[in-house]
Amino acid sequence: MLRRTITATDIESPEKLIELLDRHAYLADEGLATAAFLALRMGRPLFLEGEAGVGKTELAKTLAQLLDAPLIRLQCYEGLDAAQALYDWDFARQLLHLKAAEAAGVTDVGRLEGEIYDRRFLIARPLLKAIETQPSVLLVDEVDRADDEFEAFLLEVLSDFTISIPELGTITAGTPPVVVVTSNRTREVHDALKRRCLYHWLEHPSFDREVAILLRRLPECTETLAAQVARAAERLRQADLIKPPGVAETLDWTEALLTLGARELDPGRAAASLGAALKYREDVETVLAGGLLGGGDGQRTGHG
Repeated sequence: MLRRTITATDIESPEKLIELLDRHAYLADEGLATAAFLALRMGRPLFLEGEAGVGKTELAKTLAQLLDAPLIRLQCYEGLDAAQALYDWDFARQLLHLKAAEAAGVTDVGRLEGEIYDRRFLIARPLLKAIETQPSVLLVDEVDRADDEFEAFLLEVLSDFTISIPELGTITAGTPPVVVVTSNRTREVHDALKRRCLYHWLEHPSFDREVAILLRRLPECTETLAAQVARAAERLRQADLIKPPGVAETLDWTEALLTLGARELDPGRAAASLGAALKYREDVETVLAGGLLGGGDGQRTGHG
């Protein structure tokens, strides 16, 4: 029997969304699940803000999985412009077409102009691709890295999911994509964009939730190791570090420890694998000098 694709209307409550996300090994708390549920049911973009590595991007990926929809990712960066995010013309193919037409003796200028601006020569960038793909999940990742001008352009697109292409006309989404916008808060994003979205701030997970995440994502991990790594991660986040570890780094660190054969967090293996959790030399030195790794202090938990 074929599995029926889940749609937003099939998710009748935040509790149901928590259950569906859990099936894909994403453990969401009530606040995040409620924000995501409302975004799905109300057809509004979900703006997720928080430290790097707390699960913002991973939520978009997991929503795409449970909705059986392609994830279309727009990675933002300084200097990103509309052409790179929206669409562009394939000038190389257009030129080849003109040369082929010339070789064939075509001299009708009007016909050639119409042909080179045909849809087949249009390169769909992430925003246009998301509008044309139904269903889809559009991830606008790290919007805080883009310029103010791009924010204004993005706001216009997210308002009506309509794109006007002078040579082809207007393209409107039959069913708007599910949109997740993320920010690491390297700068403040304008209120106009935030007002268009439903907002949620992602905190680092609680100790119990992080233990549960480690055990769920890394089934070979012992409860003792998961508890000790989660406790160590708590200490590192409370320290004065340039870049404290997020959940993504905690998972990497635990996987590195497992690869080294660890079943408990002993100081030697913890120090040797610290590069999986920390990415700055100064942070590594601070942790080692301050004796922040500990070891053996995590208690066994009942999470599985």
